[in-house]
Amino acid sequence: MPTTRQDFRLFHRLRVRWAEVDMQKIVFNGHYLMYFDTAMADYWRALALPYEHTMHALGGDLYVKKASVEYHASARYDDQLDVGLKCQRIGTSSIQFVGAIFCGEQLLINSELIYVYANPATQTSLPVPPRLRDIFLGFEAGEAVTQCQVGTWQDLQAHASAVRTEVFVQEQGIAAEEEWDDADATAVHAVVRNGFGLPLGTARLLQPEAGVAQIGRMAVTRLLRGSGLGQQLLQALMQQARARGDHEVRLHAQRSAQGFYARQGFANHGEPFDEVGIAHIEMRLALG
Repeated sequence: MPTTRQDFRLFHRLRVRWAEVDMQKIVFNGHYLMYFDTAMADYWRALALPYEHTMHALGGDLYVKKASVEYHASARYDDQLDVGLKCQRIGTSSIQFVGAIFCGEQLLINSELIYVYANPATQTSLPVPPRLRDIFLGFEAGEAVTQCQVGTWQDLQAHASAVRTEVFVQEQGIAAEEEWDDADATAVHAVVRNGFGLPLGTARLLQPEAGVAQIGRMAVTRLLRGSGLGQQLLQALMQQARARGDHEVRLHAQRSAQGFYARQGFANHGEPFDEVGIAHIEMRLALG
């Protein structure tokens, strides 16, 4: 059973809430399984696999066969905990995860979770699909779980338009006629896809004037936000801008995403403004 932080590639961080502490002023034992289950959602996000979509596409589902917890020490109110998860073994139809909860470097809890891949209608076991097996094992071996492709609208329209429709039209309520324009035909596009080829994010690169790049239509599907896909798209398009000799990148950031772009080095330029009914601000970054 893994016992050190170095044994895990995936961590979910949380703070103990008051409602999770019992009369002994320590975390009630049953909550630790909830912590591991919460970390499992992060594991699927780290694999770039939206769980429901993936299971539906495969025609199966995962069911818990065994869940065990071994207690070494207690967590207390407001402790910051790191919950590690690792896919330890994949059998014919079962997947074994091992987990550990740390407070700093101190090991508090170990866990073993065994899932069985099965037919959702009959709950009879099925072989774990080979592609899913490869994605699990590849992630644990340190391999990338997504691929970013850069190309023309002709090459990437199907995937890019699927993401933009989901995010901008369906989620944010932007009118379809305002989402599509003639600039798509001449822009450089980037699309991030997962191990099953599902498009998860997209963005495009324009050149409004000589030496200036403009990135726009940046969209990442809701379930995968915060998992690094936006940064992957930005870096891919900025690399294209550098390669053609641009010296500056500009973009119109939705105010809710302003912090993300600031962390990538972009700075505000001018005052906020309204675009398609959503508050934006222009941000710029000099290319070295």
